[in-house]
Amino acid sequence: MNIKLILGTLCITALTVFGNVSKAVNVEEAQTKTLRMVTEATFPPYEYRENGRIIGIDPDVVREIARRNGYALVIEDMPFNSIIAAVQSGKADIAASGITITEDRKKIVNFSDPYITAGQSIIISKNSTIKSAADLKGKRIGVQSGTTGDIYVAENIGEPERFDNAALVCAAISSGRLDAGVVDTAPAKEFVKRSEDIKMLPEPLTSEEYAFAINKNRTDLLEMINTTLVEMKDEGLIKHIVAKHEKNVTKDTEEIKETGFWADFKDDFHTNFVDDDRYLYLLNGFVKTIEISAGAVVLGIMIGFLVAVIRSAADQTGKLKIANLICKFYLTVIRGTPVVVQLLIIYFVIFGSVDINKVVIAIIAFGLNSGAYVAEIIRSGIMSIDKGQLEAGRSLGLSYPKTMILIILPQAFKNVLPALGNEFIVLLKETSISGYIALEDLTKGGDIIRGQTYNAFVPLMAVAIIYLTVVIFLSKLLTLLEKRLKRNE
Repeated sequence: MNIKLILGTLCITALTVFGNVSKAVNVEEAQTKTLRMVTEATFPPYEYRENGRIIGIDPDVVREIARRNGYALVIEDMPFNSIIAAVQSGKADIAASGITITEDRKKIVNFSDPYITAGQSIIISKNSTIKSAADLKGKRIGVQSGTTGDIYVAENIGEPERFDNAALVCAAISSGRLDAGVVDTAPAKEFVKRSEDIKMLPEPLTSEEYAFAINKNRTDLLEMINTTLVEMKDEGLIKHIVAKHEKNVTKDTEEIKETGFWADFKDDFHTNFVDDDRYLYLLNGFVKTIEISAGAVVLGIMIGFLVAVIRSAADQTGKLKIANLICKFYLTVIRGTPVVVQLLIIYFVIFGSVDINKVVIAIIAFGLNSGAYVAEIIRSGIMSIDKGQLEAGRSLGLSYPKTMILIILPQAFKNVLPALGNEFIVLLKETSISGYIALEDLTKGGDIIRGQTYNAFVPLMAVAIIYLTVVIFLSKLLTLLEKRLKRNE
């Protein structure tokens, strides 16, 4: 096994992966000026997907604002509790996702004039004994994380259980995991229409106004949006947009039919994967997951090799002390913090003001994380090689670097290959958090389907089966590789 050949192959693969990273974005029109909007597209009728496109009250209002002012519109789907941070960091120009104005939020972003009045409502199961907000004390209450419903329940009732979106809250109520949920009124009505297991209390819990969030430094954008909102209100256009989408989601609801078990399963399969070509969310997400995983694997191996060699050289020769300290610091930080926190820091902080492809950001984040573990795996392989081989190489006149490259590293790499394979399987599954930065990977694809169909079981099971199939395939390859290595011995 030639270590130079391995490193050369890795470098070529890295260039190929980074060179073929997709740079496509969801641009509405090919214009010079671009308005970047972030939203959480599982919130009908305000934002949802239809035929692969994000639509709803908020997207339509912002589309009209962009059109009237000569902007192209780019819409990105990300978790609700990340959209304010995206605007604050400059990753987006405007957040439009049924956002309520609060004093805490006003400290970090500007808000447009309110464009609609809404509220928070209580959802319970059909057989629940809860009659009003007064009965919620001591109950298990679910909320969408980061919403005003979350804030209200935490301050006035008790600590809630937080979910990524309102659809998951309703699913938990239906399954008996929660006693009640607090959800924005308009989406709550749609969730109730689509389920026979839940209902909504008639009295809303709170009343509030929705507005768009804009970066503090974009006062010009704030003025433009407010001026256009006034025009649209005076024309009655916003009321028309609201009525259109309330009617649209109601029409979709009326098409849902209840049948027998197998017919239900067939209907669920058709609804979740065939209708509107929703299987493409999983297919495209799977491709993106493989793309991120492959890039991160290459980057992780390169970083891991470098760190392992530096640390081993420092241990064996007493040199490279400063480089060794830097490597130890890197290992401590990366292995001591969760990968999701690292991903968010790299996206919102390190590359906060840089317009860089999110796939590249994900590759960097997961590659840096994997590199720390790969480094220790390879270092353990190096240290497992008998010291006599190092001494033999030096006695033959080879320098320390040549001894490592020609004698030690090939054996070490062979010894740790199974452990490296397991690390890469773990890495594949870790990429499932890519949705936190609005990347539509495999897991996010399942979330999008769930947000459209309000069916948690079928898309989640499909995602789990795909991951399981890939892991079984990779495990089989590792087993065959281990057998071949044993035969070579």
